[in-house]
Amino acid sequence: MTSPILEVRNLKKSFGALKATDDVSITLNDGEIHALIGPNGAGKSTLIKQICGGLASDSGSVIFDGRDLVGLDVADRAKLGLGRSFQISSVIMEFSALRNVMLAVQAHAGSSFRFFGNVRNDKALVAKATNILERVELLDRAHLSAAELSHGERRQLEIALALALEPKAFLLDEPMAGMGPEGSKRLVGFLDELRKEAPILLIEHDMDAVFALADRISVLVYGRVVATGNVEEIRSNLAVREAYLGETA
Repeated sequence: MTSPILEVRNLKKSFGALKATDDVSITLNDGEIHALIGPNGAGKSTLIKQICGGLASDSGSVIFDGRDLVGLDVADRAKLGLGRSFQISSVIMEFSALRNVMLAVQAHAGSSFRFFGNVRNDKALVAKATNILERVELLDRAHLSAAELSHGERRQLEIALALALEPKAFLLDEPMAGMGPEGSKRLVGFLDELRKEAPILLIEHDMDAVFALADRISVLVYGRVVATGNVEEIRSNLAVREAYLGETA
């Protein structure tokens, strides 16, 4: 049996008396979508920050592609292949969609942004950024500024930025947030294909999307994982239904 690409072991983080994450352990395997769900304040955002290196843990470890990430910051972890999209959009609003992706491609290659004007005619760079935009169905919006894109299109652009980093795993933080039914349906189809490139740890409140996509689901409540299982196991788990799905026996 192959080892998980990502293994979170017994992570803990407290803010005073509040246990934001309390002995959390989860894994992400090749080819899968592992969804992380839970009510507001459950600790999901804190956990993602710990995994990505934006927040130091009190204890526990994060193993990625066989390497312990202790001491590595967000940039170092991204270079190793952790591709994150953020709940709050991280695109540069005044730049075109194409320029945003070109910058991400440059960042992955380790190039400087100071001479961006000199690389606008770099055919290889433009071709790579164009291909990524085509994959996320934004090619016809390539020359619009991010500010001119719809909310859903900006989420697609954000995923394009993650793709530009050629990650070994995606960490997607509520990609459906603010999307209408059609946009969510389109993104579900895209993420279903994306898992073939790299596995996805998905934080999402849209339960229809979660149940459509997830191979496994972990439920976080008050900083603790109360259940992990496939869709049917989570649907039928009484503790989950009471704590998160708002149902009672």
